[in-house]
Amino acid sequence: MRIIEGRNPVIEALRSDADIDTILINKDAAQGSLNKIIELAKEKNILVKNVDKALLDRLSENKRHQGVIAEAMEYEYKDIDDIFEYAKAKNEMPFIVILDEVTDVHNLGSIIRSAECLGAHGLIIPKRRAARINGVAAKSSAGAIEYLPVCRVTNISRTLDLLKERGLWIYGADMEGDRYIYDEKYDVPVGLVIGSEGSGIGRLVKEKCDILVKIPMKGKINSLNASNAASIIIYEIMKQRTS
Repeated sequence: MRIIEGRNPVIEALRSDADIDTILINKDAAQGSLNKIIELAKEKNILVKNVDKALLDRLSENKRHQGVIAEAMEYEYKDIDDIFEYAKAKNEMPFIVILDEVTDVHNLGSIIRSAECLGAHGLIIPKRRAARINGVAAKSSAGAIEYLPVCRVTNISRTLDLLKERGLWIYGADMEGDRYIYDEKYDVPVGLVIGSEGSGIGRLVKEKCDILVKIPMKGKINSLNASNAASIIIYEIMKQRTS
């Protein structure tokens, strides 16, 4: 069972095709947007239970449930083909974000949120040594997880080879990159690799990248965390494509 917590994530899950079993609502909470959740649940014939806040506190993974938790089936990871089909349905060149051992679930959720908001067609994560989709990641994504296809693969390096065979140019985010992000043109099918919070992109994965791009830094702190770096580069790609 997957926990979806927080008012906005639950609303987005209800609006999507998420397989929700039950919605638990704090019986003493101020209604507000909870009324919208109850209304959407009734439209989909989903059971709503009024429960004590103590039960929500026990179930909550991030302790910020805002008085509502949805119990849904485990997240169903998609196939890479689903990502390409999503791009095709939008009549757009594929844009895929690939995470190399990003282990923080908050970063994972934030990257999913940025990727969905800024026009990426899917996210690829490794099965091992990496964050996975859970309630915290779903909450951090603010509901974007219900719309953006996320795929888990055994080997990122081999997956990059497959993406190249399907026409993608692979860009790696690296502080020692060859070019600044705004110097590159993203008018091709794009795969963007974001490395881990501590060590960045692994050596083998970096060797598979066609081009390494970097974000200009002006402050005394010369690095950003994975989600911030991803958002900046994803935005640059989206800006170029829309202009």
